[in-house]
Amino acid sequence: MTLLFIRILFIVGAVLIGYQTGGPANGWIKMLAGGFAGLLIILFEIGMRRISVRGLSSAVFGLLLGLVMSRIVYEAIILFGPLQENLKIIRAIMTFIFCYLGMIMAIRGKDEFNIIIPYVRLSRQDESESMIVIDTSVIIDGRITDICKTKFLEGKLIVPRFVLKELQQIADSSDPIKRQRGRRGLEVLNTIQKDLGVHLTIHEEDFPDVPEVDAKLVKLAKLLGAMVLTVDFNLNRVATIQNVRVLNINELANALKPVVFPGETMEIKLIKEGKEHNQAIGYLEDGTMVVVEEGRKFIGQTMKVAVTSVLQTQAGRMIFTKMENR
Repeated sequence: MTLLFIRILFIVGAVLIGYQTGGPANGWIKMLAGGFAGLLIILFEIGMRRISVRGLSSAVFGLLLGLVMSRIVYEAIILFGPLQENLKIIRAIMTFIFCYLGMIMAIRGKDEFNIIIPYVRLSRQDESESMIVIDTSVIIDGRITDICKTKFLEGKLIVPRFVLKELQQIADSSDPIKRQRGRRGLEVLNTIQKDLGVHLTIHEEDFPDVPEVDAKLVKLAKLLGAMVLTVDFNLNRVATIQNVRVLNINELANALKPVVFPGETMEIKLIKEGKEHNQAIGYLEDGTMVVVEEGRKFIGQTMKVAVTSVLQTQAGRMIFTKMENR
C-alpha cells in the first residue's frame, strides 16, 4: 500500500513537472508527456525487482571501475602526440568500452567479489542472524510446518526464487500426483508465512550459469553463509562435501525416535508378510518397521514380541524381533 501511494505521488509530480516545462498553449500535452514518462519509469522500477541487490551493486562498482580505467587509458593515449581534433571521440570510445567491460566482469565475478578496505573486510550487518535456505523437498514434505510451530528453528528462512519456480512447475504438472504435491508445498509456504509469523523471504539470486537446482542451493548457501534445510539425501551429501552445514529433517526424526535395546518387549500389530520365510511386518507409531520372526501365521493380530537387534541406516531404523514365549 505504501509503494502504491509513493508511485501515485511520483506520477502526479511528473505531471506537474511536465506542466511547468510547457507554455500555456501546450500545457496539456506536456502534462500528458510528463505522466507518460513517470509511468514508464515506474514500469522500469517494477521490472527491476528481479535484479538482485548484489548483482546491481556489482554492476555499479564495475561501472565506476570502468570510468576510472577509461580515464587512465585516455590520459596515457594523449601523451603520445597531439590528438586535439579526436580527443572527444577517443574519450567517448574509451569510456564506452571500459564501462561495458567493467560491468560485465563485476557481474560475472560477483560471487567471489568483495569490497575490501586494507585488512578489514566489510561484512553484513545481519551476520549474527542465522539464515536457513530451504529446498523443494522439505517444502513438499510438510513437516517443516510443525517444526516452525514449536519455535525449534531460529533465524531467517530463505526460499530461493528458483525453488519457488520449481514448486510452481510441479503444481502445474499434468501428473495428478505431482500436481497435488506441488500445491501442498505452496500451501505449506503460505501457512509458514501468514499463520506462523515466521521470518520468511524470497531470494532473487538465480545463478543462470548453474543448471541444477541442488547446485544452485549449495552455491547460494555458501554465498550467504547459510545452512540448508532438506530431506533430500543426495543434496545432504553434496552440501556436506562442500562444507555447507545441513539440517536434515529425516535425521532429526530418527534422532527423536525412542531407543530400544535387545531383550525389551513390545506389542505390535502384524500387518503383512516379510521378505524371508515365516516373517511378518509391523510398524510402530513413529513409522519404524518391525520385523517379527515366526510371525507370518499371526498377521492381523497384535502380538507381544521381544527385540533381538536394531539396524540403523540412512533411510531409517529397522527393529528385528521374535515372538515372545513361542
